[in-house]
Amino acid sequence: MMSILFLMLSPCPPAVLAEETDEYQEGFLTAYLNKAIGKAMAGDEKTDEPLRYGRNITKYVTPPQFGGYVIGKYSYSTKDHADENGFDARLIRFYVSGTLLRDFKYRVQLELKNPSMRDYTLEWVRWKEFQVKIGQFKRCFTYDNPLNPWDVGMGNYSQLSQHMTALISADPSGEPGQNGRDIGLQLQGDILPVGKDGHRLLRYQAAVYNGNGQNHKDNNKQKDWIGNIQVQPVRGLYLGLFGWTGTYKGANGVSVRRNRWAVGSIMERDDWSFRAEYAHHSGRNANDFDTQTQTWREGATDRADGWYVLLGVPLTRWLKVYASYDVYREDATFGTMRSIYGICPNFQLHRNLKFQVEYNYINDRTATDHNYHEIWAQTYVRF
Repeated sequence: MMSILFLMLSPCPPAVLAEETDEYQEGFLTAYLNKAIGKAMAGDEKTDEPLRYGRNITKYVTPPQFGGYVIGKYSYSTKDHADENGFDARLIRFYVSGTLLRDFKYRVQLELKNPSMRDYTLEWVRWKEFQVKIGQFKRCFTYDNPLNPWDVGMGNYSQLSQHMTALISADPSGEPGQNGRDIGLQLQGDILPVGKDGHRLLRYQAAVYNGNGQNHKDNNKQKDWIGNIQVQPVRGLYLGLFGWTGTYKGANGVSVRRNRWAVGSIMERDDWSFRAEYAHHSGRNANDFDTQTQTWREGATDRADGWYVLLGVPLTRWLKVYASYDVYREDATFGTMRSIYGICPNFQLHRNLKFQVEYNYINDRTATDHNYHEIWAQTYVRF
């Protein structure tokens, strides 16, 4: 452990922050693969030629960009009967993306730890003002959910995102954790350039999803509709309003409505980071319905909410410290309030190498052990 801390505190070159998605984020190994493929395909894109369509066309293709990363984790908790203490491989991801016919972007991402498909998308991106995405991808609800794990800043996503988007935990309607993803169609765009820098004042996203999570066909005749509108008054600062309406059908055959809204803000500027969001859910949990008695569980609720505030402060070219206050209430009352006070130094020694050490103080009013402590230590490597 001391040797790891020594490495963390050693001087190093400036870090380059990851993009919002994994796209084109190659690692030290895949960089050589991408260069080799690029040389082999030199000239195939033919950007100086008029674009032509046809079943026999093979040009107008950019070299595919491969990438991947591993996040390793050690966790310790003082919570009574905690059995998750120890080492773990949190994520092992591999992805490829590229462009066809200049206007079509494709992307595939796999999880290798427990092998499964994460993303597969095709996007038409001819105009910034209007783009179309189809496939499986992150739900466009909250600012936190769509972030790459490298960009979250804390050791994990907010409780709001974990629950409200079924990112890690079951959501309030009973849908199990789905990595925040669903299958559907999304329209999006950035419009109204303003200011001397020409930044876009408005961003919009509107999507229709199956509503049944990743790698699942729809299991009812209803669809989930999610949308947001965001204002960027100055470059790098967004203020957003999000909405979600739909129906979830549980494994017991019970269907429940889910209606959600959220407000939030995000800023990334001069290596400073800020995020703050509030989200509210209304609708029953399908698992609370007893199919034998045809009644709802006594005390079952139809409300949930959560909020968080996060600040990231760059202290050196390689050290950035994040702090957050994170709350989730499973029935939107203070009696079910779970609060996390966290601080997480990020030591990014290289574009493809990062260490995190996070301390959390947790006050959970729903647990027998109300107050306890957690320590996470994580390693991030792009290969």
